[in-house]
Amino acid sequence: MYKYGRILVAWSVFVAIALTSINAFSEPTYAEKLGWPAGSRVVIFHVDDAGMSHDSNMGAFEAIEKGVATSTSVMYPCPWVPEFAHYWAKHPDLDAGIHTTLTAEWGEYRWGPLAGKKAVPGLVDNEGCLWHSVEQVTAKATPDEVEAEIRAQLDRCLTLGFKPTHIDSHMGTVFSPAYIERYVKVGIENNIPVMFPGGHMEYISKEEPNMTEPARAMAKMLWDAGLPVLDDIHTGGYGVKSPEEKKGQIINFLHTVKPGVTQFIVHCTRPTEIFQFISGSGKMRLAELNAMIDPDVRKVVQEEKIILTTWKELKERRDQVKAKEQQQAPAKS
Repeated sequence: MYKYGRILVAWSVFVAIALTSINAFSEPTYAEKLGWPAGSRVVIFHVDDAGMSHDSNMGAFEAIEKGVATSTSVMYPCPWVPEFAHYWAKHPDLDAGIHTTLTAEWGEYRWGPLAGKKAVPGLVDNEGCLWHSVEQVTAKATPDEVEAEIRAQLDRCLTLGFKPTHIDSHMGTVFSPAYIERYVKVGIENNIPVMFPGGHMEYISKEEPNMTEPARAMAKMLWDAGLPVLDDIHTGGYGVKSPEEKKGQIINFLHTVKPGVTQFIVHCTRPTEIFQFISGSGKMRLAELNAMIDPDVRKVVQEEKIILTTWKELKERRDQVKAKEQQQAPAKS
């Protein structure tokens, strides 16, 4: 028994050394590349759909002011963008991006493209609005039309006097194979980060299992262009069927999220009596707002030593890394 015990101990030591060696040579997370210590778990709680309605704006503001949410993005074709812009003007440090909007999915509350019907006819349905679904967009719209609309939404943001901290995607439409290069192109040309995963992709690979390797190649292109990259994206679904489950899901995420930079997406809304005429999702959106401002969630953030960050900080850190890379590069003869 003693002999086998010694063999077991020796084998355990060997395995520990081997695993340590493997980890030492493994690819660092994007959090490490951006200057955080190895093993850091860095999270952006991101509020989608700002500007879509008054209720959406109120939810985004509350989640960031009173909760653990750190960033948001705006649906620029929507009617309540001016209200958001007025708030942004009074809170210039707000981390706010462009929620690239290529669909108008609701039944009675809809919007059209900012580029105009003549410029992007493939994005417009018979009501003069953007299509209801991603499938309709991909069947009708060309990459040129999608790029034109992305640029029009960027122009709207700039016209209002703001520089977006990032660009992302409403309903994931720009991640369609025909459009993704245009999405990345606009970000690189304007030196604006785009939401894109390229690390371990623990969560996003569950939704898109075939995207891992292509995503890593695209992420490297973004990184080499001087833009930050996420390790993973949690889209907020993954089996949650009722509003009552949302808080538990977020706490579980905080306990189990892997090292790296992970964006967790929420759609915080403070529904008034009007929101029911826009969407039937008000209860879930309110549950996400309540989770963001819940003291128990903030307590777990602190206990788990989660680092909350913003897209603005990611870009600042990438700029710092890029400056160091340029300093260390050998001089050209």
